Amino acid sequence: MSAHTRTGTGTTTKHQTGDIPRYNVVMHNDDYTTMEFVVELLRELFHKTPDEATRIMLDIHNNGQAVCGCYTYEIAETKVLQAHHAARQAQFPLRCSIKPA
Repeated sequence: MSAHTRTGTGTTTKHQTGDIPRYNVVMHNDDYTTMEFVVELLRELFHKTPDEATRIMLDIHNNGQAVCGCYTYEIAETKVLQAHHAARQAQFPLRCSIKPA
């Protein structure tokens, strides 16, 4: 819901954080992308600590996929494009997707 405030010139709308839909970036397991590359990508692109990156990488490896982060749609889309670009540059078939949070 939006909150309205009165100003001297009219009514303005303030958007609360809950108003903006959030989306999970999900990284999927494959048989070729190295665990080291996934950890590096999680640290650099998704700003995870070494421990968080390792835990998420193991979740991807053991469960087939894991959430890397939760963002607005535009940011999630950019993260997926950046992850795919980095993977292609390193010649890995890594795949990420976007799912509603």
